[in-house]
Parts: sequence; structure tokens; C-alpha cells
Amino acid sequence: MAWLDYERRNEPLAPVRVFIVRVLNHGGIALVILLVWCGLGTAGYHYWGPVPSWLDAFYNAAMISGGMGPVTPISSKSGMWFASIYALLSGVVLIAAVGFFLTPLLHRVIHVFHLDGGDSS
Repeated sequence: MAWLDYERRNEPLAPVRVFIVRVLNHGGIALVILLVWCGLGTAGYHYWGPVPSWLDAFYNAAMISGGMGPVTPISSKSGMWFASIYALLSGVVLIAAVGFFLTPLLHRVIHVFHLDGGDSS
């Protein structure tokens, strides 16, 4: 995957166009990760909740993924198990997606510091 190749410490800073393409690629992948995760949550709430409305199931999944908490009370044991596991993993998925999205920006900032500071070794 060539778009994941970043410049090394001794290489010049990538042009702005390359940087923007990296940000868009990473943003697209982060968005897909979050959409797939929310889709899994929607299906889980709909089938195991059971939350009869797909919209309410999506609302629950989105609120849990965003860290706000559940909206619809879950009465079944399978739904409680699903909601518990989904809530625990949602924080990890959100942090991973945001970290992946911020990778090009953080790399660029660190690379600029390395270019300005020089190498003392």
C-alpha cells in the first residue's frame, strides 16, 4: 500500500498535495471503520436487544459508540450481554479510528520538528 509509505527522517517534507491525499485516505478508512462498527451495533441491538425499530437500534448503537450511553432499556439477557460487550469495545474502536485519522497530521508535525532540529548523531 503505497499511500501508507511516509517519508523518512532524512527525506524532505512531503508536498501539501500528498499530505491532503493521506488525510483523505485515512479519514475515509476511519469513517468506514466507524460505519461498520455502528452497523454491527445496530444489527446487534435489533436482534438481541430486541429493539424492534431499526432506527431505535441505530440510535442506541450511535449513542453507545459516542460514549453517551444507552437510550432504550434492554430486557433480554442476550441483549444485556451484547450491550455490555459492545459498550466496552466501542471506546477502543473510537480511539483507534481517531488515532488512525490523526496519524498523517501527527507524522507531519513530528517530521517538521526533525527537519528543523537537525540530527546531532
